[in-house]
Amino acid sequence: MIPRKIRETIEVAFDRVELGEGIGLWQAQAIDDYASKEDILKARLRDEKTDWRKLKGKELIRCHSSLSFFDADGMRFHLPAFMLSEEFRENMDGLLFHLTHLNDYVRSMYTSLSISQRAAVRKYLLWCQNQEEYEFEKDMIEKSLNEYWIDAID
Repeated sequence: MIPRKIRETIEVAFDRVELGEGIGLWQAQAIDDYASKEDILKARLRDEKTDWRKLKGKELIRCHSSLSFFDADGMRFHLPAFMLSEEFRENMDGLLFHLTHLNDYVRSMYTSLSISQRAAVRKYLLWCQNQEEYEFEKDMIEKSLNEYWIDAID
């Protein structure tokens, strides 16, 4: 379980973040499913747009591939829900992959993050680095902390 202090850091850093025009969870899932433009727009209607706390683990698990299709604003909105969902963490490790395998495309997903949001991600990664379940990812976590999330040191 994520320690309370890290949970609070994430909640404060992402408080009041809304989706805006960003790509939503179900919209991204429709994009991944090669849906028609009409079906992508219908999926968008289903998306939570104002409170990322309403996103639940089962929904995140069902739409885990959406992580690959968010734009920067979509990632900023959904990232805290993915980080804080214990149910998601128990079933998928895709988030850690997206936080550590940072090619230019993935980096573009983080351009909307504020310094406090980047610091919250850094604290989350530092915690992950010390978890037994992420033993095989420790090198990638450390590399991403030293090469990309370095400016988020507070």
